[in-house]
Amino acid sequence: MYEKWIDSLRKVELFRNFEIDELDKMLMCIQPNISYFKKKEYVTIAENEFNGIGIVVEGEVIVTKENAAGNRVIMAKLNEGDIFGEMMAFSDCNKWTATVIASTDCTVIFLPPERIIGTCSNMCTGHTQLIRNMLSLVSKKALGLNRKVEYLVIKSIRRKISLYLLEQYYKTGKPTFMIPLKRNELAEFLNVSRPSLSRELIKMKDEGIIDFYRSSFKIIDVEALKTSE
Repeated sequence: MYEKWIDSLRKVELFRNFEIDELDKMLMCIQPNISYFKKKEYVTIAENEFNGIGIVVEGEVIVTKENAAGNRVIMAKLNEGDIFGEMMAFSDCNKWTATVIASTDCTVIFLPPERIIGTCSNMCTGHTQLIRNMLSLVSKKALGLNRKVEYLVIKSIRRKISLYLLEQYYKTGKPTFMIPLKRNELAEFLNVSRPSLSRELIKMKDEGIIDFYRSSFKIIDVEALKTSE
């Protein structure tokens, strides 16, 4: 039943250090649900009943929340192998805290949380490793949310842009890179208007700090980015 997704799931951090046969047994024990979504279709809706930890095995999704003004803020863009909803597995919350939208046609596998962190009636040896991996994922997600808060509290649009581009620069190790977000998605992620974002990017280009074309960016002056306000 799950053979088609074995290779994709082996790349998922939740199943790190699992051999193929161990992963196959684990899936038969957990019995995840496979769901298919069209582009722009809702995968989850905030306040709806929580139905399990989601793993994107095909396509892309975006995780969104509404800010105090009722505007949508993009929290993350997830690709094949990425997970969402893992922090809720260890909480008493039974409702989704964020809305997830398919940005392309996609396939998502939902894992019932009670079969991950609960007692396994089959005594699967892989459950201990699975819980270790889950705790590692939750820790990384918490750090990622702290990073997101930093973006939201910064007032300067230029400072937000600079920090984001520096992050991509350090991640790729190259001055030229593709960012994973489209221009409107980047504006929502940084919690700024798209026109304001575009104006600031053009200013930074004119000043010789960066160059860009669509989602491709080149950092020309790293020090200027580091000291921008």
